Amino acid sequence: MEQEMTASAVKVRGMSHAQGTFRLDTVDFELPTGLVMGFVGPNGSGKTTTIKALLGMFQPNSGSVELFGAEAPGAASTKERIGVVLDQPFVSPDWKVGSLTYRVGNFFASWDPAAFGAYLERFRISTSARVGTLSRGEGVKLSLAMALAHHPELLILDEPTSGLDPVSRADLVDILREFMIDPAHSILFSTHITSDLESLADLILVIDNGQIAFSGTVDALHEEFAMVHGTETLTAEALGSVLGLRHTGNRFDGLIRAEATPLFGPSTVIDAASTDDVIVHIARNGSTQQEVHS
Repeated sequence: MEQEMTASAVKVRGMSHAQGTFRLDTVDFELPTGLVMGFVGPNGSGKTTTIKALLGMFQPNSGSVELFGAEAPGAASTKERIGVVLDQPFVSPDWKVGSLTYRVGNFFASWDPAAFGAYLERFRISTSARVGTLSRGEGVKLSLAMALAHHPELLILDEPTSGLDPVSRADLVDILREFMIDPAHSILFSTHITSDLESLADLILVIDNGQIAFSGTVDALHEEFAMVHGTETLTAEALGSVLGLRHTGNRFDGLIRAEATPLFGPSTVIDAASTDDVIVHIARNGSTQQEVHS
């Protein structure tokens, strides 16, 4: 049955969850249908925990998680519409690749054996190979083949390009671009590789220590921030505006919001901030808790 396209593939409001000593704290973000969101942050910042909440793997202590406009991320009807690629294939390493059509495909009403076979052929993965014998890159491609074989509307990928060689990474990005040709499709992918963000993402979500540090378009990220460098003594107001301040000898550098530029003297150099600069300095500084909309 054809599903009605909703305005948002993912909507998270006020999600908080404590797990041991770690806490997700009032997480808010939205992924409109038809867009790609890159999800970034330091290791242990909450990316995987957030993804698990989206997949219905646990119930947050508070807040709401909506997929396709419905607050039931773990429902079978919702899972049918989602393709998932985790860090490792979620199937037994002893299974043969060819057996996955009935071992995994039986869980999806829309599983397409022909599409699965076509992806295996494209990725040059033998149906007689056992999952555990595949390389890191082959394992990711197998997971992607399984994720795409039931024609999902939303792809959720956790560090899909981590550990891949440049050719495999480029192949993966090409496949994701093909997936996004359909305006009803959306992607949320976590990564620490900023070149993936710049080549694919429409939106960037930065999380640090369980809190959202930035949420907005790629253009907004670059317009909002700048890098500052210098040797002069900073006023208290200027010093307070620098995120992730670092001193090297008598020199300093850090990230500022563009609106803070007038606080710095003529001997200070202010440059455009790269995506890498923003992510590194926000993570170093801690959450700014400011969302940028554009």
